Amino acid sequence: MERTLVILKPGCLQRGLVGEVISRFEKRGLKLVAMKMVQLTDEILDVHYAHLKEKPFFPWLRDGMKAAPVILCCWEGYSAVQVVRDMAGATRASKAVPGTIRGDFSMSAQENIVHTSDSLENATIELDRFFVESDYCDYISPLDSYKYAPDEM
Repeated sequence: MERTLVILKPGCLQRGLVGEVISRFEKRGLKLVAMKMVQLTDEILDVHYAHLKEKPFFPWLRDGMKAAPVILCCWEGYSAVQVVRDMAGATRASKAVPGTIRGDFSMSAQENIVHTSDSLENATIELDRFFVESDYCDYISPLDSYKYAPDEM
């Protein structure tokens, strides 16, 4: 099973969409194995978005991510990284198709409700950035056999 990071951004929290977004991942069959609310700092955002630091919009992005707390989630499941990316929709939310999280709840490239890991490698790096081993709750769901074929578990 793969694990991936989802950050419910300040706009998600402020607009009262946290339950709706979490519910979508749960209904899809992903398993929540870690979650916490934090107030992000310049230091962590400079590392997390280092690949965007030279972009002209970076100051807006950093300020937007500090506007309110975020909710950090680790979701687990078969092909979790790609499943979550597909559910989130296009980063530029105005281009995200209806039915995706961004397509249903946002119009902006920056204020786009969620951050999702873009690869399995980056998911591991990002999860290590925000969680320690004791944050994870490994548990067996009695529904797993109804969600996955034996070779997917």
